[in-house]
Amino acid sequence: MPRRSAPRVSNDNPYSESLFKTVKYHHTFPENPFKTLSEARNWVEAFVCWFNNEHQHSALKFVTPNQRHNGLDSAVLEKRKRVIEQAKRDNPERWNGRQTRNLTPIGHVYLNPDKENFNTTECQAA
Repeated sequence: MPRRSAPRVSNDNPYSESLFKTVKYHHTFPENPFKTLSEARNWVEAFVCWFNNEHQHSALKFVTPNQRHNGLDSAVLEKRKRVIEQAKRDNPERWNGRQTRNLTPIGHVYLNPDKENFNTTECQAA
């Protein structure tokens, strides 16, 4: 659902809020403050590498940001779909219905969409 309380305000950014939560709850986030600026920078650098290359985002259909950014998400999702369909054929008793996870690549995402480009159905599905 789009935020309407303070449109285009930098401190009401759902992407930033989500990132801060991921940082805060990451298993390597220190319980105590960093002792040095260098220690903090090293931790952030390692976190950013993990976040972009390993962390599979639910909002991106469980592909990494780099896979999405480099246009690899469609191939990853198509391969995943084929594997699931084969598993369903091999073991139909494990599947209680016909539906499987939606593995269609996501469309465009916007931080602050222009009103003329704003599609409410896209935002509600996100």
